[in-house]
Amino acid sequence: MASKELKQGFTTGAAAAASVKAALLALVSSQLPVAVEIKFLNGEQRTIAVKKVLRLSDTCCQASVIKDAGDDPDITHKAEIGAKVKLLPAKDFNIIIKGGKGVGKVTKPGLEVEVGKAAINAGPQKMIRNVVDEICDQYALSGKKIFIELFVPKGELLAKKTLNARLGILGGISILGTTGIVRPLSHDAYIATIRSGISVAAARGIDTLVFTTGRRSERFAMGFFPSFFEESFIQTGDFFKAAIDEACAKGSIQQIIYTVFFGKAVKMSLGFEHTHAANSELTLDKLARWSRKITGDEKLFWAIKKANTARHAFSYIYPDYPGVLAFVGKKIQDNAGGFAGKQIKIRVIILDFDGKKAFESQNFQ
Repeated sequence: MASKELKQGFTTGAAAAASVKAALLALVSSQLPVAVEIKFLNGEQRTIAVKKVLRLSDTCCQASVIKDAGDDPDITHKAEIGAKVKLLPAKDFNIIIKGGKGVGKVTKPGLEVEVGKAAINAGPQKMIRNVVDEICDQYALSGKKIFIELFVPKGELLAKKTLNARLGILGGISILGTTGIVRPLSHDAYIATIRSGISVAAARGIDTLVFTTGRRSERFAMGFFPSFFEESFIQTGDFFKAAIDEACAKGSIQQIIYTVFFGKAVKMSLGFEHTHAANSELTLDKLARWSRKITGDEKLFWAIKKANTARHAFSYIYPDYPGVLAFVGKKIQDNAGGFAGKQIKIRVIILDFDGKKAFESQNFQ
């Protein structure tokens, strides 16, 4: 049976551009658009439905659309993204883009946007300017100042479900997007978040990062390193190699401390660049073989081989077989070191079920 083709979506930046186009069209024509056509930055085009258009005055109109992330939903999937557009007389043509309610403001250096400005990235700004230029050419507008204020009605609430506050983006969400298209399973957004986190840390002079795969492992890691700045902690998800690549690209990072639970640790020890893709049966088979080679214990071999999950296998290994944990930890160091070259020192901590240290690479030098 053929696999279902995954539906592409569009970014918050594309939603903002569509809202601007709808509001501007309502100002310069008699139209109240129910949909607008948007050209993405890669040349593709798409028609985006308009949720509502409101005439606020003869010179001001606002419109909004509902963001659709396709089959790769995120926090902003189905969020309302809007724009208020004012068309004012001016000596020279000018486009001003600001952030309003629900759009975050940048308060820390290291991001694409300067401190003090609204968190509206370069891609969305370019898309917005493109649609403004298109309408201005179509309706022969000149000698106008076009003031645009983006807003996200539930932006402050949505931002609480993101890492924006740690990155120094306060008061709402970011308006993001490289091309304007969300491609399912492309992972671009997650890697962009990792990149932003590393940039903010580097801008603060931090040279040691603590990589975790999620909120729970991060919470325990913060307990191990209470003196570290919050920006030192980066949630990398399944992106083992990509996160290290981003740290290497920054140039100033000297050490990464990976703090992970055993399930992810085993996949990392096997060298999977993206740990979500790991085959569970093959992973447990390899772990069982390693265990037999290290311990000579046939009973342990079969227990691990028949385990349901790596977590289940861990219950057989810990605390009785520290050599197996040490082997897994050393393999993670070797694989991470292979991704990083000799540029970054790698330290590994493997957690037990309760978030305590089951393995610490510094104890096995």
